Amino acid sequence: MGQLNAGIVPVTPFQQNCTILFDNDDKTGVVVDPGGDVETILAILGDSGIKITAIWLTHGHIDHAGGAMELKEALGVEIVGPHEADKPLLDNLAVQAEKFGLAGSVRNCTPDRFLTEGETVSFGGHVFEVLHCPGHAPGHVVYYNRAARFAHVGDVLFQGSIGRTDLYGGDHETLIRSIKEKLLPLGDDVGFICGHGPGGRFGDERRGNPYLV
Repeated sequence: MGQLNAGIVPVTPFQQNCTILFDNDDKTGVVVDPGGDVETILAILGDSGIKITAIWLTHGHIDHAGGAMELKEALGVEIVGPHEADKPLLDNLAVQAEKFGLAGSVRNCTPDRFLTEGETVSFGGHVFEVLHCPGHAPGHVVYYNRAARFAHVGDVLFQGSIGRTDLYGGDHETLIRSIKEKLLPLGDDVGFICGHGPGGRFGDERRGNPYLV
């Protein structure tokens, strides 16, 4: 097993961080949250030589899941996650697309497997624990690699901010509880990648994020 690496591909008009997690030695990996611009994602994968074994979704919003079905068909891999509570969002991606003027470019998404708290997913020997962290979306999950002290938090937590709670199924108190009870206890040294903007470390957010004081 080699080193765990991550590459970020900004996609869609929302500049969502589509993330490619991969093993540095055997070049196997996963694509997390392919929200769109699938041709760009495929081109980068082709240039890098990374063999994708699955698509992981953190939640069911259009900018994270909008390109999942197209990418699944192109790569011949399964879509894993999020939690089943986001099924209504995934079943209505095409409707979401119409509201954003993207009609016809986005398809509804049917994951091959939903995830629950306490499950693990892996590739190339890198094991990620699944944490169900609702608040931004009802079925939002976080992927945590204990060995690397690393988490992909989607839209739960940002550098200096938190995910929106004014969308379907969002709830501010629930989101804060997810962060304080499930993420921060993992340790100040844990680094994270998020769905938009730069990542950071949990300790810096615990001490300086205005939403968490």
